[in-house]
Amino acid sequence: MSASRFIAVCLATATMAGVCFAWFAHADAQSGDRQPDAGRGAVVAAQGTSAGVPACAQCHAFNGSSDGSGAFPRIAGQSSYYLGKELRDFASSVRANAVMTPIAKALSPGDAADVASYYAGVDSPFLPLPSADPALVARGEQLAKIGDAVRGLQSCDNCHGPGGAGEPPAIPYLAGQYEHYTAFELQMWRRGFRKNSPNEMAQIARRLDDQDIAAVAAYFQQVRESAQTPQAKESSR
Repeated sequence: MSASRFIAVCLATATMAGVCFAWFAHADAQSGDRQPDAGRGAVVAAQGTSAGVPACAQCHAFNGSSDGSGAFPRIAGQSSYYLGKELRDFASSVRANAVMTPIAKALSPGDAADVASYYAGVDSPFLPLPSADPALVARGEQLAKIGDAVRGLQSCDNCHGPGGAGEPPAIPYLAGQYEHYTAFELQMWRRGFRKNSPNEMAQIARRLDDQDIAAVAAYFQQVRESAQTPQAKESSR
């Protein structure tokens, strides 16, 4: 690697390290006084609300594992902060989705906090899925663990944690997430349709080509042994 390229990669890594720190600081600043009720969140997940919000379980399953197709993400064990933030982004249309935007808008802040707390505490099994092309997974592993110096990409693990296990509360786990969902969201960032995380994920996604996106998504879907709920991760520290 040339000296100029090495310096460019180091600067990119340092910049993203600052971004990761900013995410954590923002998460701390956003913590409120109201204590969410996971039990009430379970009711919302199973039955919906009197305001007409459908049950979350219809798409995400009551245990948060969804249906395995990747049309809906696995949300079991994601941090309540992250889940709550995404609901707020859907409600504000910063993250637009034909299904989730109207649902998030119809949820009260308390409903959103409660259901986020419920799913954050769920530890659900992984569904059996077909194996991906080993060469594709190997390329994804390289990007996840090392990055790509030629494109100035740091590793995914730098922010999402070793093995994509997440860095709660702000940064979600990727390990065990459905390949189709991960690839779709990276494409949404790459094409400018997903507006949240414009200075982090959007910039990264634009440096990935279609094959890289497919590779990263395939790799993280099969890294299930590294998937650990934020609660379990926090308790082990």
